[in-house]
Amino acid sequence: MANDAIAAIATAPGRGGIGIVRISGAALTSLLQGLIGPRQVEPRRATRANFVDSQGATIDEGVVLYFPAPHSYTGEDVVELQGHGGPVVLNALLQRCLEVGARIAEPGEFTKRAFLNDKLDLAQAESVADLIDASTVQAARSAVRSLQGEFSRQIDAVVDALTEIRMLVEATLDFPEEEIDALERGKFMSKLEKVCNRLARIISVSKQGRLLREGIHVVLTGEPNVGKSSLLNALAGAALAIVTDIPGTTRDPIRETISLNGVPLHVIDTAGLREPRDPVERIGISRTWEAVAQADLVLWISDATREKTHIAVATDTADLPRDMPRLHVINKIDLVGKKPCVLASGSGPEIFVSATTGAGLDLLKTALLEAVGWNAAAEGVFTARERHLQALHAAAEHLQAASTERGLELIAEELRLAQRALGTITGEVTADELLGEIFSRFCIGK
Repeated sequence: MANDAIAAIATAPGRGGIGIVRISGAALTSLLQGLIGPRQVEPRRATRANFVDSQGATIDEGVVLYFPAPHSYTGEDVVELQGHGGPVVLNALLQRCLEVGARIAEPGEFTKRAFLNDKLDLAQAESVADLIDASTVQAARSAVRSLQGEFSRQIDAVVDALTEIRMLVEATLDFPEEEIDALERGKFMSKLEKVCNRLARIISVSKQGRLLREGIHVVLTGEPNVGKSSLLNALAGAALAIVTDIPGTTRDPIRETISLNGVPLHVIDTAGLREPRDPVERIGISRTWEAVAQADLVLWISDATREKTHIAVATDTADLPRDMPRLHVINKIDLVGKKPCVLASGSGPEIFVSATTGAGLDLLKTALLEAVGWNAAAEGVFTARERHLQALHAAAEHLQAASTERGLELIAEELRLAQRALGTITGEVTADELLGEIFSRFCIGK
């Protein structure tokens, strides 16, 4: 049933001072009496109580919070039992909730009910999971903006403007005898251009939001002993990877997430690329190419002390995917007395650094963010997902088609499809399969 009582442990696994069991459903007062006995609980006020089993014995003691519908997170009656945060006592309390009529909540079901009860739109609901999963402060702030409705408000503004344009087109179709000045061509094109420009700005900010949410997957690659592991350690500010003079020290990819100007950076240090000397090294090199294929950016590391550094970089990177963003990093400049700098080349920017001394690392960090399209000056960035960008791009394509069509029916259809694409972002147009996919990725208690 859509409004049957659901229950779950809402705090993270493990031991803590406080643990919370959350319940949501219709008319929970009788269920609550089975948990704390026949006593009154005032709405939205903390009440100290004993949580009891079927025999009246105390399972735990703590605080009860009761939020009657519709003034709750889910829009239904919600009860929170706040007790001691031990796994045994929390599981016993959850089991008691099941005995008095609740069932185990599905992943994300609390937030799904909030969406279905119009407490949140779909973009806001997704931002709940993004806030929980945020790996940097900047990413958390962008998720909060989405949760507070900033993304949705911008989408709604475009939809409102698009609705006005559609009304004009539909009026021309329905009442051609009125001759609304051939669709008031000037006004129509002007309004459509404003909508397209506004949508382009949203797409730009959304790309920033996706970088904050998903992070940038950067692969360090190149020949053995060019300083890939040293560069990982320098970027992270910690000795994460083993550094030796022995070629082939790194066999398995080493993954580490660091924060770069608030942007999550997922750095992968890989095995050096050369003709493998043994089966184990062959496996490591194979994994290097697998990591490269999934990267957002490749840092091809060279050694400033080796003559071929500048001569063969184009050959070295020939096997990279053609459209793969890449930076050529020349390391160990401290050994040849060269100053850090950035030079333009036919194969992309060359950044001269020293992982040992830290010289040039700021230049590398700036070039790295620029290579993936990060704009540090962007304001009001909100969390965005790949599906949001796909919907935004689809809407932009339909609007572009509408601006070049000559037939009124085709213009009306392109405008309708654009509005439908935008509706999938906030959930105005949503397939059940999409809801299942989105909320299945939530934690159980949310």
